[in-house]
Amino acid sequence: MAIDYEKEYDNRGRVKEHPEIFARNERDAAAYRASARGAELGLSYGPTPRQYIDLFPAKQGSPLAIFIHGGWWRTRDPSAYSHFAAGPNARGITVAVAGYDLCPQVSIATIIEEMRAACLYLWRKKRQRILAIGHSAGGHLAACMAATDWKIIAADAPADLVPAAYAISGVFDLAPLTQISVNADLRLDDKSARACSPLYWRVPAGRMLDAVVGALESSEFLRQSRTVVEAWRQAKAQTRYEEIAGTNHFTVVDPLTNPESAMTKRVVELAQQVAAMAL
Repeated sequence: MAIDYEKEYDNRGRVKEHPEIFARNERDAAAYRASARGAELGLSYGPTPRQYIDLFPAKQGSPLAIFIHGGWWRTRDPSAYSHFAAGPNARGITVAVAGYDLCPQVSIATIIEEMRAACLYLWRKKRQRILAIGHSAGGHLAACMAATDWKIIAADAPADLVPAAYAISGVFDLAPLTQISVNADLRLDDKSARACSPLYWRVPAGRMLDAVVGALESSEFLRQSRTVVEAWRQAKAQTRYEEIAGTNHFTVVDPLTNPESAMTKRVVELAQQVAAMAL
């Protein structure tokens, strides 16, 4: 039986209450930005207005993570995600919430390069390795950062600048997206979809990837995370798959707001592992 990719990847259609979830996130994010001590907002890492970082610090020298938002690479703004720094911040992790330009004005390949530029900006500012955390399209981008050989990108960065990723409800094989309506903006063909799919990249041995997904998500989203974990494990990466009970595509990321959640504790564990690596 043929897979109905349009239905499988239509998260807004599956979660009818998504407007309320988005509105709540924007309120909570604004409140967190207003209350966060020492936050550095609107740090520019590139030439366009969307290439900026909101940096939410913990203590001096604390482990560093970058959070990359979702929205099918074509919508949403990092300002709606500030509060997802709350849980890690409370446990001593500095979090940079990063923006990027959107499709169709730029390609997904360009967005990958923009996220690399954001990571290099953080490296040059902090001189620390980075844990990449991402949700949805951001999960894809987080995996791309962990699969990058950074010496090819920048001579002044360690080859494993981003040695670990925590990818929440990501898409790692972009081929199905060529068959759905969102591709009017993504403009993927078979070649570019494969080139931008971290499932097929040569992953340096020893990289770490957690791929987690809401237990209430579509079978395709469950498959995407399971498949990348299996493929990267065969490439000698350290991988882990988890389904978050009772959550859908838009609520799966909520545990990051809670310092006591299992998700926050796992992110903190990974960030501490990354910080412990010798430069």
